[in-house]
Amino acid sequence: MDAGSYSASSNKKQSRCPLQEQLLQRKNSNDNLDRFIPNRSAMDFDYAHYMLTEARKGKENPAVNSPSREAYRKQLAETFNMNRTRILAFKNKPPTPVEAIPNEFSSVQQTIPAKPRRYIPQTSERTLDAPDIMDDYYLNLLDWGSSNVLSIALGGTVYLWDASDGATSELVTIDEENGPITSVKWAPDGRHIAVGLNNSEVQLWDTTANRLLRTLKGGHRSRVGALDWNNHILTTGGMDGQIINNDVRIRNPIVDTYQGHHQEVCGLKWSASGQQLASGGNDNLLHIWDRSTASSNSTTQWLHRLEDHTAAVKALAWCPFQGNLLASGGGGSDRCIKFWNTHTGACLNSIDTGSQVCSLLWNKNERELLSSHGFTQNQLTLWRYPSMVKVAELTGHTSRVLFMAQSPDGCTVASAAGDETLRFWNVFGTPEVAKPAPKANPEPFAHLNRIR
Repeated sequence: MDAGSYSASSNKKQSRCPLQEQLLQRKNSNDNLDRFIPNRSAMDFDYAHYMLTEARKGKENPAVNSPSREAYRKQLAETFNMNRTRILAFKNKPPTPVEAIPNEFSSVQQTIPAKPRRYIPQTSERTLDAPDIMDDYYLNLLDWGSSNVLSIALGGTVYLWDASDGATSELVTIDEENGPITSVKWAPDGRHIAVGLNNSEVQLWDTTANRLLRTLKGGHRSRVGALDWNNHILTTGGMDGQIINNDVRIRNPIVDTYQGHHQEVCGLKWSASGQQLASGGNDNLLHIWDRSTASSNSTTQWLHRLEDHTAAVKALAWCPFQGNLLASGGGGSDRCIKFWNTHTGACLNSIDTGSQVCSLLWNKNERELLSSHGFTQNQLTLWRYPSMVKVAELTGHTSRVLFMAQSPDGCTVASAAGDETLRFWNVFGTPEVAKPAPKANPEPFAHLNRIR
């Protein structure tokens, strides 16, 4: 088991307006200036002292030196190389280095420009207040839709924040008997949203019309903490260990039931192809389900049952550039990120991160993975895949970073933590814009009809 809710923040009175930007004082970092100290290791102090003292005696008093003494001085100067008048003198050119690579190959390589290293800001780009957010590891209270609107559940209320203009609106407030809200998930169209409740129900809302479309009842026996969409199929996971596929277009929505977890389901993610579903639970189990074997008449059998984690499995992320690659993260007693081949069920790699893994996101533009963590640093860590070398660690949260969501363009990541703040990080950079193909030179008089 993994630590769930630390404190019930819903009892506190809301002292701050939700999703209002915090005005943080930024310290201006002064440039570190230092004196220039020349390198004295190449200086000839003996020669310099001679030129400043002894050498000038003959020039200032030429009559004192006898011919024999002058001859002796010249011979002594030649012997000790004291006739040099310029320290930095031109000499023969050094030999041309032998090229290990022929010119025809090196010229081709020089035409390819080196890719500049991406700058990753170490501080959040923006910070918003998130009062009364539930500090519960098993819930999923943050999502970013395809229409560039972010949804977050704060206690019993769902708020919408439009990333294009920063406008905030309240979608729905649930009464205490049915609340609090335990999960939110945007539909692929970016207009409809599913809201899971503590009373085992799931509500479907039209955010454009601000209207409740329907309520899914009877599927679960307790709170619904995990949601994910597969086109028109809404998959729900509950504290009862059940996973249900709901076709929201039909009157009786339940079309499939997956039973493999015996404790709360806290992670659900469909693959990009929509053929495989990954589920993680508080029973430390990770299941892979195949859509083609689903049956409405009987309980569907899992494709793989993976038991390598030693704590709750909530963080799940399918790789965007390799369809059968899944990353999973374990809770406080496990602390590991594991990579799986979901076709074979083989564990490809396992990395001990040193702290509770709360959420995982892949970079859509680079081969990188972002993880959010709990005690002790409450940081976001960017990893390079597959070497799993740390690229950056982003700090600022003062409590475990329970939730992450990615903007539609894949560049910005929003993180919400038990410290009641919502932070935005420009961690994945700007996607490269494909250069248009050069236009071919048109034929002269191409607009005129050809003469046959």
